[in-house]
Amino acid sequence: MEGKFYTDERAVQIIISLMKAHGVRKMIASPGTTNLTLVASMQQDPFFEMYSSVDERSAAYMACGMAAESGEPVAITCTGATASRNYMPGLTEAYYRKLPVLALTANQGIQNIGNLIAQNIDRRTVPNDIVKMSVQVPAVKSERDVHYCTLLVNKALLELRHNGGGPVHINFTTTYSHNFDVKELPQATIVNRYTLSDTALPEITTAGNIGIFIGSHRKFTAEETEAIDSFCDKYNAVCFCDHTSGYNGRYKVFYALVGAQPAPNTLRNIDLLIHIGEVSGNYCGLGLSAKQVWRVSEDGELRDFFGTLRCVFEMPEKHFFSTYATSGKGKSEKKGTYLDLCMSEYKDVYSHIPELPFGNVWVAKFLADKLPSGSVLHLGILNTLRSWDFFYIPNDVDTYCNVGGFGIDGIMSTLLGASLASPNKIFFGILGDLAFFYDMNSIGNRHVTRNLRIMLINNGRGTEFTNYGHMGHAFGEDADPFIAAAGHYGNKSHKLVKHYAEDLGFKYLSASNKDEFLAVYKEFVTPEQQQQPMLFEVFTDSKDESDAIEMMLNIRKAPVSVKKIMKETIKGVVGEQNIRKIRKALQ
Repeated sequence: MEGKFYTDERAVQIIISLMKAHGVRKMIASPGTTNLTLVASMQQDPFFEMYSSVDERSAAYMACGMAAESGEPVAITCTGATASRNYMPGLTEAYYRKLPVLALTANQGIQNIGNLIAQNIDRRTVPNDIVKMSVQVPAVKSERDVHYCTLLVNKALLELRHNGGGPVHINFTTTYSHNFDVKELPQATIVNRYTLSDTALPEITTAGNIGIFIGSHRKFTAEETEAIDSFCDKYNAVCFCDHTSGYNGRYKVFYALVGAQPAPNTLRNIDLLIHIGEVSGNYCGLGLSAKQVWRVSEDGELRDFFGTLRCVFEMPEKHFFSTYATSGKGKSEKKGTYLDLCMSEYKDVYSHIPELPFGNVWVAKFLADKLPSGSVLHLGILNTLRSWDFFYIPNDVDTYCNVGGFGIDGIMSTLLGASLASPNKIFFGILGDLAFFYDMNSIGNRHVTRNLRIMLINNGRGTEFTNYGHMGHAFGEDADPFIAAAGHYGNKSHKLVKHYAEDLGFKYLSASNKDEFLAVYKEFVTPEQQQQPMLFEVFTDSKDESDAIEMMLNIRKAPVSVKKIMKETIKGVVGEQNIRKIRKALQ
């Protein structure tokens, strides 16, 4: 094919690059235009073993026979219109025989579906028993698209051999590019999956910083904790946690306070990050930056939260950490030094926290070390969770938050259910007013027992939407009517919740400032079981809440260049208006 090389369509380049990386060599092509950029690019690449079949139905069955005989994955590709429909009988055969057949179909873009444009049929859904997975790969228009397409194609190609294998479908969008001048195929990032049956696991070769990021997670067993600690001990690693991580081992590092700072820190210089657990609600501390990420989860799914996923380990976490801790691979000459560095940074930032206004953050800072031993803490999402994630609490206090669905609708009901399951423990719940009133019927339940203690942070609105850093903050008071839903539920009435709680048999406490809080808080955190459940209503101001967040996020400021310092100094001396006059005169 004289003068013709690879297409410049980036999505097609990613598919070809990853097919080569995953060892998908055999291809049966049917004639067409919509898939032309793929076929024309592949036919000039000697890596691929190409075959032709005019009949798509026959091509799919040919792939079944070829895959069964060779033991290798076999790709098939066709144009748009009804061509892909003819793959269904053969793919059904492949599905029930678990044959690794890769169906590559092309489309002109979903925007054309349903608009009477020729050769545009809808392939976004497929029957349950023709493929194990179907992905829709869009045309690439940005680096974000590159990352998304790379992840989708990796997922699909890994599924060909996953859990016994089977057929997979990739439906990609073409732009009908006529440019085939790309001589060197850009290498797409491959993601590899390892399972319990794999004996040759990748080595940890980095001599740099190694971390374990733990998202929301059930409480770890003693054996699991010891496996993680042994891993950290061997590889000089730490565990980046928040209050939903469930880990209370020797290497716990609360990263939110340091990670939220604009200044450089160790959290932005991680060479290898092991990712375990599920959704994290710690928005402030998600400034972690890792050169590569290994995901460990029994589901084996590709979850690329950090954008640098390289390996997925489909196995129990205990097995992963125990295997690496005892494998003889890796280093052990700098035990604890990374932990010391992280803790030193945390203590330094903590020591510079200014005097905070009365609000959620102040309450969290004050109460963090005063929760009774063996108690359980349930936190409201967003502002409350963020506020508490800045601070360590006692290791024997278990903490939870509804970060799975991330809604305000069931926070107190979740707390209630947990308190009923362990009546001998004290259960604390801390949440905002919208979340409280949304779920207030739950504390009217006749099963409520004396081990329940609720702190309601009442600022009369969804203060999250008026906080510093939130896009709603720019609207000022205009955010109140509809964005932050201010003024509902008695508009910070000092009687409404009091009567409701007392009528339900709760001991009611309240505070509107620091002095009032200090006068009553001890009763709320007393380690002894009381005769009644408690409800502590704390009235705060949204501006104070926002100011506190701004203070916490700017304790350690980013370095400013000398030029910028001089500019700001001059502006402060002569004023902005005079600067404009000087510029005009110079021009």
